[in-house]
Amino acid sequence: MNGGLVRIREMIGQITPSERIIADYILAHPRELAHMSVADLAERSGGSQAAIIRLCKSLGLKGYPELKMKVIGDLQSQERYEYREFRPNDPIDTIVQNVSYNNVQSILDTMKILDLHHLQQAVEALSKASRIFFYGVGASNLIAQDAQQKFLRINKPSFTFTDPTVQLTAAVTVRSDDVAVGISYSGETKPVIQSLIYANEVGAPSIGITKYGHTTLGSVAAIPLHIASTENEIRSGAMASRIAQLNLIDILYLGVASANFEEAVQYLQRSRNVLGDMDKIETRK
Repeated sequence: MNGGLVRIREMIGQITPSERIIADYILAHPRELAHMSVADLAERSGGSQAAIIRLCKSLGLKGYPELKMKVIGDLQSQERYEYREFRPNDPIDTIVQNVSYNNVQSILDTMKILDLHHLQQAVEALSKASRIFFYGVGASNLIAQDAQQKFLRINKPSFTFTDPTVQLTAAVTVRSDDVAVGISYSGETKPVIQSLIYANEVGAPSIGITKYGHTTLGSVAAIPLHIASTENEIRSGAMASRIAQLNLIDILYLGVASANFEEAVQYLQRSRNVLGDMDKIETRK
């Protein structure tokens, strides 16, 4: 059981000032938490017991004991690579390390906060879907395209659209036996949110892939799936968050393929053969 520190880092900008006092203290002194009661933490942090309880609720935890156990679990985990921003004239070896460590840590942090119950619900919904619609704008649309390509290979009719207006047009055609998947790290991309609202209106399962915390997409989706990735404002485009989203798509894809193993293997073999045959075709000059 871990993920307490990840939850705090991801939510630090969304909690109240009184909760922030507690959160900042825990991040600065995580090892002390193991021996603290609620009263001890309130006294040492300068906060209140009520604020501690509210913080636990904001983090999606049942109470202080669960928060303590998750923080202790974090301390027992392997080394953590802190997210690092690029700087002027970084040497190439530093860039290699920073980008790689950010990507690795994003995946590890996401593992800690994934709700396995919601993940199982998503796999079951996707397995039963007649059609799957993947919605994303900008960098998130690249994730949607990757998802479409993967699910098509196991005979799950899938669609995605680069144009937000076409996306909305297609969203109103979703039926109750389809599944709508909205992808947005910020969780505030309007066309994606509206597409899932349309799916909800016809009773189609809706899945939201977004950052951990309180987002509109997370609240609209019937099955919210959260990723962790501290994206700084200066970074030009989503990087570590994109890797975490791709990893989550892979998890969903293999979950569906595993649940329908025999059929999935047959289609994967057939698609592999077709792609292999393309290499044998001689191009006419």
